[in-house]
Amino acid sequence: MWTASRGWPLFTAISVAAAALDLGTKSWLFARLGMPGEKGPIVLAPNVLMLETNLNEGALFGMGQGMGMVFAAVSCAAIVGILATVARASVRSEPWLVVALALITGGIVGNLYDRLGFPRLKWHAPLGRIGDPVYAVRDWIHFKLEGIIDWPIFNLADTWLVIGAGLLVLLSFLAKPAPSHAE
Repeated sequence: MWTASRGWPLFTAISVAAAALDLGTKSWLFARLGMPGEKGPIVLAPNVLMLETNLNEGALFGMGQGMGMVFAAVSCAAIVGILATVARASVRSEPWLVVALALITGGIVGNLYDRLGFPRLKWHAPLGRIGDPVYAVRDWIHFKLEGIIDWPIFNLADTWLVIGAGLLVLLSFLAKPAPSHAE
């Protein structure tokens, strides 16, 4: 039987693991391939799946370029909101809800780390930005089907966010209706 007392350990373990996997893979790929364009991609499946470095100063699909600090502030607010939500025993007593919120938190933390410039990267191009600190999300997974789709390059944090949000949607459809208190 699942109890609310198990919610915080589950939330913490998944959030930390998700953020660590994201940050570890970003560090490994950027150490191996360098900044975008410095080395060619690692091809896992020709014309389908490649690993290549990219920097995104915006958000989803590159929207909002240059608004990184706005996205960082929204990320911090989201983390506070999620922690306040998980603090409720009724939420912690639902393990799949805890998993979804933990994945979202791990994804937020992974991308927030980048947005705040903690990797200490420096721009190598364009000419006017060479040597400036990078406040952008590090992406490295590139999926495409020639002539059909060329998906924007993404990272594991983005994957955790999508899985967590999808799980929340699924849970909303599976939720039992609240009992009515009709007189």
